[in-house]
Amino acid sequence: MAAANKLALLRRSLSSATQTVKPPVQVFGLEGRYATSLYSAASKLKQLDQVEKDLNALQVALKSNASLRMAVTNPIINKKLMSNTLKETADKLKMAPATANLLGLLADNGRLKNLDTVINAYKTIMAAHRGEVVCEVVTAKPLDSSQSKQLESALRSFLKGNQQLKITSRVDPSIIGGLIVSIGDKYVDMSIASKVKLYTDVITSSA
Repeated sequence: MAAANKLALLRRSLSSATQTVKPPVQVFGLEGRYATSLYSAASKLKQLDQVEKDLNALQVALKSNASLRMAVTNPIINKKLMSNTLKETADKLKMAPATANLLGLLADNGRLKNLDTVINAYKTIMAAHRGEVVCEVVTAKPLDSSQSKQLESALRSFLKGNQQLKITSRVDPSIIGGLIVSIGDKYVDMSIASKVKLYTDVITSSA
């Protein structure tokens, strides 16, 4: 089934209404398309907060339960069986219908391995819905207090009106130095690793 047809099916599965509710921030990729359709459906069904609560609980379970994580990412498990199992589980846990439909559709389309990234994309949309601007900062080593304050001050210049900045930090030694910043739907890679790759590619192509 073509990607466009799958998205149309998602919209029909999650909501009978035809008018799409546009999210407050654009998210990209496959996970962005699923999350956007979920936001639209949950908004019409007035289930936005409940869906976010459901997805947060699922994300915690995926991180803490190895057997669940393996089941979700296992490509040889019967799609229809997994779809029915997830829908039954959602009903037992009293999850919102929009959440249950999303899980069933991801299982039907063999996309359960994308569940975690779909959840993150939906959380980004919901943060924007509340007026929060989610920002992730990746550095090679932890920033000291002075560096953190300078960075936060610089990031606040991107805010508008009553928006609130919500920063999460992550250390990744592989970037060597510099930093990678994603704020809202913007992504800036200022790492040394990316510069090294760029220079290497230039040298290779010139050889």
